[in-house]
Amino acid sequence: MARQVAMVIDLNKCIGCHTCTTACKSLWTDEPGQEYMLWHNVETKPGPGYPENWEASGGGWENGQLKPGQLMSKESHGTECSVNHEAVFFDASEIRLRQDEKMKVGSNWNEDSSSGEYPNNYHFYLPRLCNHCTKPSCLEACPVRAIYKREEDGVVLIDQDKCQGLRACNTACPYKKIYYNHVTKKSQKCIFCFPRLEKGEAPACAKQCPGKLRFVGFLEDEDGPIHKLVYEWKVALPLHPEYGTEPNVFYVPPILPNAYDDNGDISDDPRVPIEYLRQLFGEEVDGALITLDVEMERKKQGKSSQLMDLLIAKDWKSMFNIPDVRIE
Repeated sequence: MARQVAMVIDLNKCIGCHTCTTACKSLWTDEPGQEYMLWHNVETKPGPGYPENWEASGGGWENGQLKPGQLMSKESHGTECSVNHEAVFFDASEIRLRQDEKMKVGSNWNEDSSSGEYPNNYHFYLPRLCNHCTKPSCLEACPVRAIYKREEDGVVLIDQDKCQGLRACNTACPYKKIYYNHVTKKSQKCIFCFPRLEKGEAPACAKQCPGKLRFVGFLEDEDGPIHKLVYEWKVALPLHPEYGTEPNVFYVPPILPNAYDDNGDISDDPRVPIEYLRQLFGEEVDGALITLDVEMERKKQGKSSQLMDLLIAKDWKSMFNIPDVRIE
Protein backbone atom coordinates (compact mmCIF):
# COMPACT_ATOMS: atom_id res chain seq x y z
CA MET A 1 0.00 0.00 0.00
CA ALA A 2 1.36 3.41 -0.98
CA ARG A 3 2.32 5.73 1.87
CA GLN A 4 2.51 9.50 1.97
CA VAL A 5 5.16 11.40 3.86
CA ALA A 6 4.03 14.84 5.02
CA MET A 7 5.14 17.89 6.96
CA VAL A 8 3.32 20.16 9.40
CA ILE A 9 4.72 23.66 9.95
CA ASP A 10 3.63 25.62 13.02
CA LEU A 11 3.58 29.25 11.89
CA ASN A 12 3.35 30.44 15.48
CA LYS A 13 6.95 29.40 16.01
CA CYS A 14 8.56 30.71 12.83
CA ILE A 15 10.86 33.69 13.47
CA GLY A 16 11.93 34.16 9.85
CA CYS A 17 15.58 33.26 10.46
CA HIS A 18 15.90 31.42 7.10
CA THR A 19 18.00 28.62 8.58
CA CYS A 20 15.76 26.18 6.72
CA THR A 21 16.37 27.96 3.43
CA THR A 22 20.12 28.03 4.01
CA ALA A 23 20.19 24.33 4.89
CA CYS A 24 18.35 23.46 1.68
CA LYS A 25 20.35 25.81 -0.51
CA SER A 26 23.74 24.60 0.68
CA LEU A 27 22.74 20.95 0.36
CA TRP A 28 20.94 20.81 -2.97
CA THR A 29 21.33 23.84 -5.26
CA ASP A 30 25.02 24.61 -5.65
CA GLU A 31 25.40 23.57 -9.31
CA PRO A 32 25.47 25.73 -12.46
CA GLY A 33 22.04 27.05 -13.36
CA GLN A 34 20.77 26.71 -9.80
CA GLU A 35 22.08 30.04 -8.51
CA TYR A 36 18.65 31.66 -8.55
CA MET A 37 16.81 28.61 -7.20
CA LEU A 38 15.47 28.35 -3.67
CA TRP A 39 13.73 25.02 -3.43
CA HIS A 40 12.80 26.23 0.04
CA ASN A 41 12.12 29.84 0.98
CA VAL A 42 10.46 31.85 3.75
CA GLU A 43 8.04 34.60 2.77
CA THR A 44 6.66 37.51 4.74
CA LYS A 45 2.89 37.48 4.52
CA PRO A 46 0.98 39.40 3.37
CA GLY A 47 3.44 40.03 0.55
CA PRO A 48 4.29 39.25 -3.08
CA GLY A 49 6.17 36.05 -2.24
CA TYR A 50 8.73 34.15 -4.29
CA PRO A 51 8.58 34.09 -7.23
CA GLU A 52 6.94 37.48 -7.25
CA ASN A 53 3.12 37.30 -7.19
CA TRP A 54 3.09 33.51 -7.54
CA GLU A 55 -0.41 33.33 -6.04
CA ALA A 56 -1.82 35.03 -9.14
CA SER A 57 0.02 32.77 -11.59
CA GLY A 58 -2.62 30.08 -12.05
CA GLY A 59 -2.16 26.33 -12.36
CA GLY A 60 -3.56 23.39 -10.42
CA TRP A 61 -6.97 21.85 -11.01
CA GLU A 62 -10.45 23.19 -11.69
CA ASN A 63 -13.51 20.95 -12.03
CA GLY A 64 -11.27 17.94 -12.49
CA GLN A 65 -9.31 19.50 -15.33
CA LEU A 66 -5.86 21.06 -15.41
CA LYS A 67 -6.11 24.81 -15.01
CA PRO A 68 -3.81 26.84 -17.30
CA GLY A 69 -1.07 28.72 -15.50
CA GLN A 70 1.56 31.29 -16.30
CA LEU A 71 5.23 30.68 -16.94
CA MET A 72 7.13 32.66 -14.34
CA SER A 73 10.15 34.54 -15.68
CA LYS A 74 13.58 34.08 -14.18
CA GLU A 75 13.51 37.77 -13.23
CA SER A 76 10.41 37.21 -11.09
CA HIS A 77 12.61 35.10 -8.81
CA GLY A 78 15.04 37.97 -8.32
CA THR A 79 18.28 39.00 -9.96
CA GLU A 80 21.71 37.65 -9.13
CA CYS A 81 23.87 40.54 -7.96
CA SER A 82 27.64 40.51 -7.76
CA VAL A 83 29.29 41.98 -4.67
CA ASN A 84 32.91 42.90 -3.99
CA HIS A 85 33.61 40.47 -1.15
CA GLU A 86 37.30 40.19 -1.98
CA ALA A 87 37.85 43.93 -1.70
CA VAL A 88 35.85 44.24 1.50
CA PHE A 89 37.48 41.37 3.36
CA PHE A 90 41.02 41.44 1.97
CA ASP A 91 41.68 45.02 0.86
CA ALA A 92 41.88 47.54 3.72
CA SER A 93 41.22 50.41 1.35
CA GLU A 94 37.67 49.19 0.74
CA ILE A 95 35.50 50.07 3.70
CA ARG A 96 32.00 49.21 2.51
CA LEU A 97 30.24 46.45 0.64
CA ARG A 98 29.17 47.64 -2.78
CA GLN A 99 26.46 46.02 -4.82
CA ASP A 100 27.09 46.45 -8.52
CA GLU A 101 23.46 46.09 -9.55
CA LYS A 102 20.35 47.30 -7.80
CA MET A 103 17.90 44.53 -6.99
CA LYS A 104 14.24 45.12 -7.77
CA VAL A 105 12.81 41.87 -6.45
CA GLY A 106 14.09 38.89 -4.50
CA SER A 107 13.10 35.86 -2.45
CA ASN A 108 12.78 37.93 0.73
CA TRP A 109 11.59 41.13 -0.90
CA ASN A 110 9.56 43.31 1.49
CA GLU A 111 10.66 41.07 4.34
CA ASP A 112 9.24 42.14 7.72
CA SER A 113 7.01 44.71 5.99
CA SER A 114 3.74 44.77 7.89
CA SER A 115 0.25 45.31 6.53
CA GLY A 116 -2.50 47.34 8.15
CA GLU A 117 -2.18 50.53 10.15
CA TYR A 118 -0.39 51.15 13.43
CA PRO A 119 -0.99 49.98 16.11
CA ASN A 120 -2.77 47.07 14.42
CA ASN A 121 -0.22 46.37 11.72
CA TYR A 122 0.71 42.71 11.28
CA HIS A 123 2.80 40.18 9.37
CA PHE A 124 3.93 36.60 9.77
CA TYR A 125 6.35 34.20 8.09
CA LEU A 126 5.37 31.46 5.68
CA PRO A 127 7.99 28.79 4.87
CA ARG A 128 7.37 27.18 1.46
CA LEU A 129 8.64 24.08 -0.30
CA CYS A 130 7.23 21.59 -2.80
CA ASN A 131 4.02 20.14 -1.34
CA HIS A 132 4.56 16.66 -2.84
CA CYS A 133 0.87 16.70 -3.61
CA THR A 134 -1.47 13.74 -3.69
CA LYS A 135 -2.79 15.01 -7.04
CA PRO A 136 0.26 16.79 -8.49
CA SER A 137 -0.73 18.90 -11.47
CA CYS A 138 2.92 19.01 -12.55
CA LEU A 139 2.91 15.23 -13.00
CA GLU A 140 -0.28 15.29 -15.05
CA ALA A 141 0.98 18.14 -17.25
CA CYS A 142 4.35 16.58 -18.16
CA PRO A 143 4.04 15.34 -21.76
CA VAL A 144 7.03 12.99 -21.51
CA ARG A 145 6.16 11.52 -18.10
CA ALA A 146 9.41 12.63 -16.54
CA ILE A 147 7.63 13.36 -13.24
CA TYR A 148 6.62 10.49 -10.97
CA LYS A 149 5.44 9.88 -7.42
CA ARG A 150 7.28 7.29 -5.34
CA GLU A 151 5.15 4.45 -3.97
CA GLU A 152 7.18 4.05 -0.78
CA ASP A 153 6.75 7.61 0.50
CA GLY A 154 4.75 9.72 -1.99
CA VAL A 155 7.68 12.02 -2.79
CA VAL A 156 7.28 13.67 -6.21
CA LEU A 157 10.45 13.65 -8.32
CA ILE A 158 11.61 14.68 -11.79
CA ASP A 159 13.63 12.12 -13.76
CA GLN A 160 16.48 14.24 -15.09
CA ASP A 161 17.21 11.71 -17.83
CA LYS A 162 13.66 11.89 -19.19
CA CYS A 163 13.05 15.64 -18.71
CA GLN A 164 13.19 17.56 -22.00
CA GLY A 165 12.74 21.01 -20.49
CA LEU A 166 9.34 21.60 -22.07
CA ARG A 167 8.32 23.52 -18.91
CA ALA A 168 4.70 22.35 -18.86
CA CYS A 169 5.26 21.48 -15.20
CA ASN A 170 6.39 25.04 -14.46
CA THR A 171 3.08 26.44 -15.63
CA ALA A 172 0.93 23.66 -14.12
CA CYS A 173 2.26 23.98 -10.55
CA PRO A 174 0.09 26.63 -8.84
CA TYR A 175 2.67 27.07 -6.08
CA LYS A 176 5.46 27.68 -8.61
CA LYS A 177 7.82 25.37 -6.79
CA ILE A 178 9.39 23.86 -9.92
CA TYR A 179 12.38 25.69 -11.32
CA TYR A 180 13.96 25.66 -14.77
CA ASN A 181 17.71 25.22 -14.99
CA HIS A 182 18.80 27.49 -17.84
CA VAL A 183 22.15 25.67 -18.06
CA THR A 184 21.04 22.03 -18.16
CA LYS A 185 17.69 22.87 -19.80
CA LYS A 186 15.90 20.69 -17.24
CA SER A 187 13.25 21.36 -14.61
CA GLN A 188 14.26 20.78 -10.98
CA LYS A 189 12.58 20.93 -7.60
CA CYS A 190 12.58 20.00 -3.92
CA ILE A 191 13.06 16.25 -3.43
CA PHE A 192 11.95 16.24 0.24
CA CYS A 193 15.48 15.10 1.05
CA PHE A 194 14.51 11.53 0.12
CA PRO A 195 18.09 10.23 0.61
CA ARG A 196 17.71 11.29 4.24
CA LEU A 197 14.23 9.76 4.50
CA GLU A 198 15.68 6.46 3.31
CA LYS A 199 17.91 6.53 6.39
CA GLY A 200 15.05 7.46 8.72
CA GLU A 201 16.25 11.08 8.97
CA ALA A 202 14.19 14.25 8.64
CA PRO A 203 14.68 16.66 5.72
CA ALA A 204 17.40 19.25 6.27
CA CYS A 205 14.94 22.14 6.53
CA ALA A 206 13.19 20.40 9.42
CA LYS A 207 16.26 19.04 11.19
CA GLN A 208 18.11 22.37 11.17
CA CYS A 209 15.15 24.55 12.25
CA PRO A 210 16.12 26.27 15.53
CA GLY A 211 12.48 26.98 16.36
CA LYS A 212 11.53 23.29 16.14
CA LEU A 213 8.36 24.14 14.27
CA ARG A 214 8.23 21.24 11.79
CA PHE A 215 6.73 17.81 12.18
CA VAL A 216 7.61 15.10 9.68
CA GLY A 217 5.96 11.71 9.32
CA PHE A 218 3.44 9.65 7.42
CA LEU A 219 -0.20 10.64 7.10
CA GLU A 220 -1.32 7.05 7.63
CA ASP A 221 0.49 6.67 10.96
CA GLU A 222 -2.32 7.16 13.46
CA ASP A 223 0.14 7.31 16.36
CA GLY A 224 2.31 9.94 14.71
CA PRO A 225 2.10 13.75 15.13
CA ILE A 226 1.09 14.41 11.50
CA HIS A 227 -2.07 12.32 11.66
CA LYS A 228 -3.06 13.84 15.00
CA LEU A 229 -2.57 17.45 13.88
CA VAL A 230 -4.22 17.03 10.47
CA TYR A 231 -7.02 14.55 11.10
CA GLU A 232 -7.72 14.44 14.84
CA TRP A 233 -7.23 18.03 16.00
CA LYS A 234 -7.70 19.49 12.51
CA VAL A 235 -5.43 22.45 13.22
CA ALA A 236 -2.95 21.77 10.40
CA LEU A 237 -4.24 22.97 7.03
CA PRO A 238 -3.01 22.94 3.43
CA LEU A 239 -2.03 26.17 1.70
CA HIS A 240 -4.56 27.23 -0.93
CA PRO A 241 -6.65 24.04 -0.92
CA GLU A 242 -8.71 25.50 -3.77
CA TYR A 243 -5.84 24.73 -6.14
CA GLY A 244 -7.01 21.13 -5.99
CA THR A 245 -3.62 19.40 -5.78
CA GLU A 246 -4.15 18.09 -2.21
CA PRO A 247 -0.85 19.31 -0.73
CA ASN A 248 0.99 17.24 1.86
CA VAL A 249 2.65 20.20 3.55
CA PHE A 250 0.29 21.58 6.20
CA TYR A 251 0.33 24.72 8.33
CA VAL A 252 -0.85 25.57 11.84
CA PRO A 253 -2.27 29.08 11.24
CA PRO A 254 -0.73 32.07 13.05
CA ILE A 255 -2.31 33.59 16.13
CA LEU A 256 -1.10 37.13 16.79
CA PRO A 257 -2.13 39.30 19.78
CA ASN A 258 -5.61 40.74 19.39
CA ALA A 259 -6.07 44.17 17.85
CA TYR A 260 -6.37 47.42 19.82
CA ASP A 261 -9.65 49.32 19.78
CA ASP A 262 -10.06 53.07 19.34
CA ASN A 263 -9.38 53.63 23.04
CA GLY A 264 -6.09 51.78 22.91
CA ASP A 265 -7.44 48.77 24.79
CA ILE A 266 -7.12 45.15 23.70
CA SER A 267 -10.24 44.15 21.78
CA ASP A 268 -11.75 40.81 20.77
CA ASP A 269 -10.86 41.43 17.12
CA PRO A 270 -8.03 39.32 15.65
CA ARG A 271 -4.86 41.10 14.59
CA VAL A 272 -4.66 39.12 11.33
CA PRO A 273 -7.95 39.55 9.43
CA ILE A 274 -9.78 36.24 9.30
CA GLU A 275 -10.62 36.95 5.65
CA TYR A 276 -6.93 36.86 4.78
CA LEU A 277 -6.35 33.59 6.62
CA ARG A 278 -9.34 32.09 4.81
CA GLN A 279 -7.79 33.20 1.55
CA LEU A 280 -4.63 31.28 2.41
CA PHE A 281 -5.98 28.20 4.18
CA GLY A 282 -9.66 27.97 3.27
CA GLU A 283 -12.80 28.06 5.41
CA GLU A 284 -11.45 25.34 7.74
CA VAL A 285 -9.17 27.93 9.33
CA ASP A 286 -12.06 29.24 11.45
CA GLY A 287 -12.41 25.96 13.31
CA ALA A 288 -8.66 25.52 13.62
CA LEU A 289 -8.27 28.92 15.28
CA ILE A 290 -11.10 28.19 17.71
CA THR A 291 -9.52 24.86 18.67
CA LEU A 292 -6.13 26.47 19.18
CA ASP A 293 -7.64 29.23 21.33
CA VAL A 294 -9.56 26.77 23.51
CA GLU A 295 -6.55 24.53 24.07
CA MET A 296 -4.26 27.47 24.79
CA GLU A 297 -6.70 28.66 27.44
CA ARG A 298 -6.80 25.18 28.98
CA LYS A 299 -3.03 25.21 29.25
CA LYS A 300 -3.05 28.67 30.83
CA GLN A 301 -5.46 27.39 33.47
CA GLY A 302 -3.12 24.57 34.36
CA LYS A 303 -5.25 21.91 32.72
CA SER A 304 -3.90 19.20 30.47
CA SER A 305 -3.90 19.69 26.71
CA GLN A 306 -2.64 16.99 24.40
CA LEU A 307 -2.63 19.46 21.51
CA MET A 308 -0.51 22.07 23.28
CA ASP A 309 1.91 19.42 24.52
CA LEU A 310 2.23 18.17 20.96
CA LEU A 311 2.84 21.64 19.51
CA ILE A 312 5.25 22.71 22.26
CA ALA A 313 7.32 19.61 21.43
CA LYS A 314 9.64 19.67 24.42
CA ASP A 315 11.10 16.42 23.11
CA TRP A 316 11.91 17.67 19.63
CA LYS A 317 12.96 14.25 18.37
CA SER A 318 9.34 13.14 18.72
CA MET A 319 8.48 15.56 15.92
CA PHE A 320 10.14 13.25 13.40
CA ASN A 321 8.44 9.88 13.04
CA ILE A 322 10.14 8.52 9.95
CA PRO A 323 10.51 4.75 9.62
CA ASP A 324 13.08 3.47 7.17
CA VAL A 325 11.58 3.66 3.66
CA ARG A 326 14.39 1.96 1.76
CA ILE A 327 13.47 -0.75 -0.73
CA GLU A 328 15.85 -3.70 -0.51
